[in-house]
Amino acid sequence: MVDDPRILKDKILILSDRPDSQVKQLRSSFGNLGFDAVFLQLADIGFDSRYASGIDIPGFDGALPAGVVVRSISSGTFEAITRRLGILHAFSHLDVPVWNSAKAVERCVDKSTTTFFLAQAGLPTPETFTIETFANAKAIIDRELPRGPLVLKPLFGSQGRGLRLIRSIEDLPDPIEVDDVFYLQRFVARPGPTFRDYRVFTCNGTILGMMARCAEGWITNIAKGARAEPVTGPLRQKLETLALSAAAAIGTDFSGVDIVPTSDGQLLVLEVNSMPAWTGLQTVVPVRIADRIAEAMVSRIAPKLGERPAA
Repeated sequence: MVDDPRILKDKILILSDRPDSQVKQLRSSFGNLGFDAVFLQLADIGFDSRYASGIDIPGFDGALPAGVVVRSISSGTFEAITRRLGILHAFSHLDVPVWNSAKAVERCVDKSTTTFFLAQAGLPTPETFTIETFANAKAIIDRELPRGPLVLKPLFGSQGRGLRLIRSIEDLPDPIEVDDVFYLQRFVARPGPTFRDYRVFTCNGTILGMMARCAEGWITNIAKGARAEPVTGPLRQKLETLALSAAAAIGTDFSGVDIVPTSDGQLLVLEVNSMPAWTGLQTVVPVRIADRIAEAMVSRIAPKLGERPAA
């Protein structure tokens, strides 16, 4: 064993549960910058005390990549997810840049934690209540429904799956369906139809692009059939400022920030996504998003590469 793990200076590791089109775009973008971007599933990377790094990456023979991009993390048991996040924490401990870090992923994947940090930063976000057990959820429903409906969201959900509008106690699902955890957020009334909200893509402290997500129903996720439209005019500056503040509050290197307008013209941050897709956004922005992510990461890691031992 050596004192410092070997760094493969030309290797970027892209972690995803599948080699989708965005993984392929990232590999191409890093390749154009002179890096070999290797796709792997996080589940296939293990801890291994034989190596100085303590990590066994298939095909790396105990060495480490120059950087890691987390495109997606597949679902799994509590033990499996804990171990995978442990790998990301280990990369950061070894001073390998990870976009996004385990800390940022943890804060984003758990919507209640996202809301906590947004509120702590003083950012406008809907009133939100997260509690365990049906009895506690019923108490919140009884207290809050006189002021208007709530939205029940899966704590770890994405792409609009599992959203429920709660207008009465009868709308609450069986606790088994939500693992006995109830994430309840004030329903934001807004003009419609057509209903719209905004997705703003941040990267390394800048804005890569933004879109309005438009739908005939109140669920406006692109994965649910919403259409993407460009954002123009003075609204752009307001969205940029709010999205960058939200990304900074959570600590993301790149993110998709979801912002919703209220009926009286306010803007509220709904979520910060640490593993955002950009298929819809790419249709309405002039830059190639994968190129900008790759360029930003390379600019971040370039100074470090001269300080570390090569393979």
